[in-house]
Amino acid sequence: MPRQSDILDLMNDYKSKGEPFALATVVRTVSVTAAKAGAKAVIRSDGTITEGWIGGGCARGAVLKAAREALADGHSRLVSIQPDEQLSEHQVKPGEIREGVVYAKNMCPSQGTMDVFVEPVLPRPHLTICGASPVAVALADLARRMGFFITICAPADDQAGFGETDRLIDGYGIPADGSERDYVVIATQGRGDSAALKAAVQVPSKYLAFVGSRKKAAALKDDLVKSGVSSSQLENIHAPAGLNLGAITPDEIAFSIVAEMIEIRRRGQRTL
Repeated sequence: MPRQSDILDLMNDYKSKGEPFALATVVRTVSVTAAKAGAKAVIRSDGTITEGWIGGGCARGAVLKAAREALADGHSRLVSIQPDEQLSEHQVKPGEIREGVVYAKNMCPSQGTMDVFVEPVLPRPHLTICGASPVAVALADLARRMGFFITICAPADDQAGFGETDRLIDGYGIPADGSERDYVVIATQGRGDSAALKAAVQVPSKYLAFVGSRKKAAALKDDLVKSGVSSSQLENIHAPAGLNLGAITPDEIAFSIVAEMIEIRRRGQRTL
């Protein structure tokens, strides 16, 4: 049985790397079960258990399925693994969800009951903001309060206007350590538009937006294509950035952008 400290160390390691995982905890057992209440396991997004133990094949399949689904939609699950007799007594079928509980069948000879709580642990969404315009400053403040990890890419002399951020980069060289889960917003507003946009399309992102009019964005795209950037790299740019709320002030524009990012982040999530 792994030590609690080993599991905590691994969880902290995954968190520091920004790697998503699920924590499965046995919260109740009835009759004979291989794992007892308090047993834990760390499950990666590919369905592998990297630390801990929650029993054998009787529970593993149902818990791993719940872990993959939890990591996909961001919601915790309570899985109750029961023998046929108990499922019939409660008038539920394997795979059925009732009052927030996911029921699964225990096919092991022990015929015990095990309830497992599966909790997704997702990294903070990462937002890179290019520029030091009033919209950029407002966006950094609001997005950080919404739980985003904030990286600012702007000339060092222009960074004084920002409050608390997580990382500051001098210039528009967006770090290459990002992922397809990241968000990038170009809020240069006339100071380094082309350089920032050219850098942004070279890195993976879930959301890439440009603060400015459609006409201005179209002109910048044309210039980038002429400079050798593939037109396919420019197809998914949101321009103008943000939901169409009729925003005018920097704070309002920042609010519309954060709203759009949250809508994209939560898209496809469902409640049990």
